[in-house]
Amino acid sequence: MVVPNMDLKRALLLLGLFLMFSESHTCRIGFKQRKNSCDDIDECVTDPGLCGDHAQCFNTPGSYYCNCNEGFRSITANFTATSGECRDINECTEKTRECRGEAIPDVDECVSSVCGVHSSCINTLGSFRCICSPGFLKHENGSCTDKDECKGVPDVCGTNANCSNHQGSYSCKCHEGYSNYGNSQSKCTEMSCDHFESDTEDTPAKLKTLLALLRSSCESLRGPNSHQIGEQLLENLFTSTDELLSEGNIADGKMLNQFLDTVENSMRLIGPQLKQPVTRMETHNTFAEVAVTRNQTPPSGRVTLSTDSALFRTSWETVVGKSYPGFAFAALVSYKDLNSTSDLLHKMSNERSDDKERSVTYQLNSKVVTAVVSNAETKQLSESVTLVFRHVEERAESEGMAYSCVYWDETEGAWSGRGCKRTESNSTHTVCSCSHLSSFAVLMALYPVQDSFDLVLITRVGLVLSLVCLFLCILTFKFCRSIQGTRTSIHLHLSICLFIADLVFLCGITSTHNQVACGIVAGLLHFFFLSAFCWMLLEGVQLYRMVVMVFHTTLKHLYMYLVGYGVPLFVIIISAITFPKGYGTDRHCWLSLDHNFIWSFFAPVCIIVILNSFVFIITVWKLAEKFSSLNPDLSKLRNIRGFTVTAVAQMCILGGMWVFGCFLFQEEGTQVALYLFTILNSFQGALIFIMHCLLSKPVRDEYCKLITSICSLKEKKYSEFSTNQSSNSQQPLRSHQTTGESKI
Repeated sequence: MVVPNMDLKRALLLLGLFLMFSESHTCRIGFKQRKNSCDDIDECVTDPGLCGDHAQCFNTPGSYYCNCNEGFRSITANFTATSGECRDINECTEKTRECRGEAIPDVDECVSSVCGVHSSCINTLGSFRCICSPGFLKHENGSCTDKDECKGVPDVCGTNANCSNHQGSYSCKCHEGYSNYGNSQSKCTEMSCDHFESDTEDTPAKLKTLLALLRSSCESLRGPNSHQIGEQLLENLFTSTDELLSEGNIADGKMLNQFLDTVENSMRLIGPQLKQPVTRMETHNTFAEVAVTRNQTPPSGRVTLSTDSALFRTSWETVVGKSYPGFAFAALVSYKDLNSTSDLLHKMSNERSDDKERSVTYQLNSKVVTAVVSNAETKQLSESVTLVFRHVEERAESEGMAYSCVYWDETEGAWSGRGCKRTESNSTHTVCSCSHLSSFAVLMALYPVQDSFDLVLITRVGLVLSLVCLFLCILTFKFCRSIQGTRTSIHLHLSICLFIADLVFLCGITSTHNQVACGIVAGLLHFFFLSAFCWMLLEGVQLYRMVVMVFHTTLKHLYMYLVGYGVPLFVIIISAITFPKGYGTDRHCWLSLDHNFIWSFFAPVCIIVILNSFVFIITVWKLAEKFSSLNPDLSKLRNIRGFTVTAVAQMCILGGMWVFGCFLFQEEGTQVALYLFTILNSFQGALIFIMHCLLSKPVRDEYCKLITSICSLKEKKYSEFSTNQSSNSQQPLRSHQTTGESKI
């Protein structure tokens, strides 16, 4: 059939024309269509970051390619648009590898081949650079030659040394009498070894040996051939320090002055000789930390040193000072067992008159530390240094206690607070800021707490009442005939002793402004209170004799006076000879706590109370046996029982009072003990009057007779007065003969 074939040809022709038309209007990848043509796309322009950092983009027809910049290398073999990265080439190591590939075995020679001799290679981004080693200069051709420091740097060794140039370095040789402590590139300073001389005969042998060793080391440094032995010297210093502190040779201000001065001068000698940047050394009685720096340029920044009990913080600028010899050091030394005596602490009160008037006492509450730096001018620092102390006794500040920062004043030979101030404090630490350097510590000032109004009122009212009651007791025991006897005589002298003691206590316990008068008051109180206890002991012995012995139960008055007044007088004489300064303190006119002098009173009191207790126990036991016997004398035994009860109560009152009195004159007496002592001491006279007078039937009978007689005498006088009045009123009035006036 013809028609179908024609249609097929027509369809094929149309298909071919369509394909030709489609191909002429579609562009390949990397080209873009422009009217009837396809133009190349410049990918480097349309996408600038296509190749990433450190690479260049190059366009090609229909594509592009990337090349790494000089000094960079692709991390992949095929660096295309979608993969690859350029990384820096370390020319220093690459060239060293190439050098080794050329069979040069020495690594130093390989490195030298990169930048040359006496230089160092430093890699940079995409390149590298060469710098000359210290002591060499770079020429225009890139080579490094030796630098003559002796000519190039003015005054590199100072005027007290000769400068010698070496390949890449130099050295300073000190003149005689000068030293750079073995640091060949440091300036030389004058060496004075005179302060290592022992100028006193009472200097301890250990300290003399140490001074001789330090002087020998100092002399060896004075010249061009000096050598360093810092670590050995530091160990010898602290060994001798341990022995001195352990033996207790630091007893007075002069010795403490010499000891601290020796340590400070020793650290100035030893510090520059230490090789390590930081040296720590701890022994039995000392703890030290030393920081040393050596450089051509002065150091800067902060420096902090610490020991077991303190921390020292300052700046390197303060350590160096105005001149820098090429080295600097700072040292902190802590003494574990260095305690200051009370005489040295007492001198603190001379600085402040108000503290002296308030009788302030002082106590060290930190370890003593010595801070030393290479700067010789430390009397007035441009910047204050900071010291942080750890308290020996954890105690917060209160009304009666305050902390202060002090230093050891060599001129005055005592602790002083000038130039130091406390910036912060709590129960465990105190922060001090000082404008000079020396040996420092934290001082605890103990202020006497003023007695409260209620205590003063109770004391005065109670003592006045006691004096009145004791006076009545004295009159009763002296003039009441019905109760006269040995026991009444004992009560009489007991009342006299307590009366005088209370009167002295009331008038003179606070008379601390006059030292002599205060000592006399303390001595009188010591004597009469001891005498009162001795008379109580005699009463116990008398009661024992009344129970055990049937005849000769009385004690001779001579023996009673020897015990009642002789024993206390003997104790006081021995006490005054042993420690005469023990009578009178800064707070009260009583016995001092120093050297345990207070026990010259408490020890006899304890002995008397123990003996009396033993006697009373035996007395009560024997009394019970008497009551259980077949034919007891009940009236007599009941009287003795009453006497024993009152005697025991009396001993408990007086003995208990001084048990609480143990806490009264301590630095920190408890308020409860203070109130109990005040109440018992103030009302003991009233209690004795009640027990021995009002509770005694014979005494009450005598009081009734006395009152009755007084009343009857008044009534008699009144009746006589009334009778006279009435008789006079009954007489007639008479006129005077001359005047005529009436007359009664």
